Amino acid sequence: MQQRLFAEWLGTLLLLATVVGFGIMAERLAGGNVAIALLGNTIPTGAILVVLILVFGPISGAHFNPAVTIARAFSNTFTGIDPAHITAFITVQLLAAVTATLTFKWLLQE
Repeated sequence: MQQRLFAEWLGTLLLLATVVGFGIMAERLAGGNVAIALLGNTIPTGAILVVLILVFGPISGAHFNPAVTIARAFSNTFTGIDPAHITAFITVQLLAAVTATLTFKWLLQE
């Protein structure tokens, strides 16, 4: 279980770091062009999501999102998780999101 939770934490952290990091970079480099900024954030986000699902999917299920965790716990569509583990998965996902966000806040102090 610890390995599954760590994989979920690391995957969520890397996903959020990609979304936030490329979002900031795209906004700064787009020169006010919102379409270019969205494209500059969408492509890396989709690419990292594919990589993270392929890497962490076999370990933790690669939920990376509390809504997906809840849906997979109560759905027969996917190989889900035990409903008793929902709280642990959501906790590590939220901790990873806070860690990624605070890291970027610290890195980009202006």
